[in-house]
Amino acid sequence: MRNAIPEITLHDGLTIPVMGLGTYLLKGNEGAYAINNAIDIGYRLIDSAYNYENEGTVGEAVRRCSVPREQLRITSKLPGRYQSYEKAVITIEESLYRANLDYYDLYLIHWPNPKQDLYVEAWQTLIDAKEKGLIRSIGVCNFLREHIERLEKETGVKPSINQIELHPFFNQAEQRKYHEEKNIATQSWSPLTRGFKELQIDTLQKIAVQHNKTIVQIVLRWHYQLGAISIPKSASLERQLENISIFDFSLDETEMKIISELSRPDGRINNQDPAVYEEF
Repeated sequence: MRNAIPEITLHDGLTIPVMGLGTYLLKGNEGAYAINNAIDIGYRLIDSAYNYENEGTVGEAVRRCSVPREQLRITSKLPGRYQSYEKAVITIEESLYRANLDYYDLYLIHWPNPKQDLYVEAWQTLIDAKEKGLIRSIGVCNFLREHIERLEKETGVKPSINQIELHPFFNQAEQRKYHEEKNIATQSWSPLTRGFKELQIDTLQKIAVQHNKTIVQIVLRWHYQLGAISIPKSASLERQLENISIFDFSLDETEMKIISELSRPDGRINNQDPAVYEEF
């Protein structure tokens, strides 16, 4: 079974699907089975991280699947505790060893950790790893404008993608506008707010009924029409199918505006403000 997911081209030339599979908490044989199922039904972008402790699971799913490696887009992320150059070099190698992969399609700095002030050093490591062929495209997660501008100023290289918290209750309008100006792709983590029940509100339900879709499908379509790459996580084949069945309808401008206006200043799930939050 194959569901076609549209693709976009990053500023460095790498093509990636507009929706991927989040793999947080997908581990072991069950996790590999779930990821393999997702690949079978059409997912090609698989998102992982060193700190998820499941790069090996992702690699096993890649080995089990019938899809050629070059058609997949596998992502991992550098944790905050390994942002110094020497540690970052070893961590990238370790990420590859864990997954038994020759390269990652995307490798991201997980958080800027501004108090540690090592993210530029970490970025240089990613630049060098890309030049060595270990990574095809390099990006960041949770970086604010000030962080990205410093990367470009000090290294001459800007990220291809910035993975940020983005959902109807925190729509990141200003950050998304900046990304568009810089030709940096926006990727949404926790696109469904990690709380399905929180999405069961009248506003979204009315739009879902109008389109004969689920609330989840309405929210994921909203991400797509914003131009954001969503990576919803699910181990369920039924839910995986539901998540990618959003390319046969459209939200109108009024509906998009209604959903975007659900955003609130304190909408972050865990109050993880990249200006001060530290992840290790």
